Amino acid sequence: MEERNKTTITSVAEKEIDLLTRHIDILKTVRDQGPIGIIRLSQVTGQPQHMVRYSLRTLEHGGVIKPSPSGAIVTDKVHETLGTLDTTIDDIITHMHELKKKLK
Repeated sequence: MEERNKTTITSVAEKEIDLLTRHIDILKTVRDQGPIGIIRLSQVTGQPQHMVRYSLRTLEHGGVIKPSPSGAIVTDKVHETLGTLDTTIDDIITHMHELKKKLK
């Protein structure tokens, strides 16, 4: 019963955290090693190509990366975005601590 509750209650949050982690890993890899293509990103990050492709599409839609003939490259928004993510994650951690207190 406990495993079932974990699956139904926390699976969405865990999946979203995994997705955010993957997007950040892809973004940092493009920043550090770009221009870089899907196959190489998959090799470097250990993520399947279809997941890399989805993350690239999401990051491109957000204006953080853009395609080039040699592969994905970051835009000028990369530093602002990573800084915003840093602050947002701090806010989420604070909120999660408050939420955890409510469970007790």
